Amino acid sequence: MIRTVLVVDDSPVDRKYLGQILGDIGLKVLTANSGREGVELAHKARPDLIFMDIVMPEMDGYQACRDLHGDPATRHIPVIFVSSKNQEADRIWAEMQGGGDYVCKPYTADTIVGAIQKFGKDT
Repeated sequence: MIRTVLVVDDSPVDRKYLGQILGDIGLKVLTANSGREGVELAHKARPDLIFMDIVMPEMDGYQACRDLHGDPATRHIPVIFVSSKNQEADRIWAEMQGGGDYVCKPYTADTIVGAIQKFGKDT
């Protein structure tokens, strides 16, 4: 069951908007503003699901996902990429890095809820 979600995005506006959608459906929301911070927080908090931007400073979402899925302590946490990159190659590469789903910006609340439902949250 999905109860706690980590939102990793370098944009404060995107973190707030996605956090609001998730909070409105009753989920606890944690946030990080870089891939590196997201990996560290995922190790500490062990969220049930991660929404991950791709283009970020320090460590991009692809590397963060590889790090998470390369570690036995966090490899079970599904990662949903959220990005403005909307090419098929981006989706394929995200899947190859361990991403469980891919949502394009701009998104709607229904799109986010649909993505969560794939991983066990009844909304």
